[in-house]
Amino acid sequence: MNEIKTLYEQEPDVEVLFEFNGTRKTPAADGYRPHHLITDNYLTTGVHHYYEVATVLPDGTAKGTITFITPEAYPHCLWIGKRINIQEGKKIVGYATILKIYNSLLAME
Repeated sequence: MNEIKTLYEQEPDVEVLFEFNGTRKTPAADGYRPHHLITDNYLTTGVHHYYEVATVLPDGTAKGTITFITPEAYPHCLWIGKRINIQEGKKIVGYATILKIYNSLLAME
């Protein structure tokens, strides 16, 4: 029987540099699930995992990964160096700059 994997168990889609802009009131913990503006008109959720730290300060930076939900809905939209918004609703709380793309479906053709 096939087991359905949660976003916490799936392989990450991208490696990024997270840069928070100080608008959050509390640190972002590993497993944080904000929205990401993947394209000009597509906002999706993704799970953050941070390297070597459990939390990132509201104005801090860290390297880590993002595992997105339903990447098949927005194929071929990412490239190395692309900077995407990290959002809580309409509020931008930071940015993620793409360092590596693990999910080839997301890589710009």
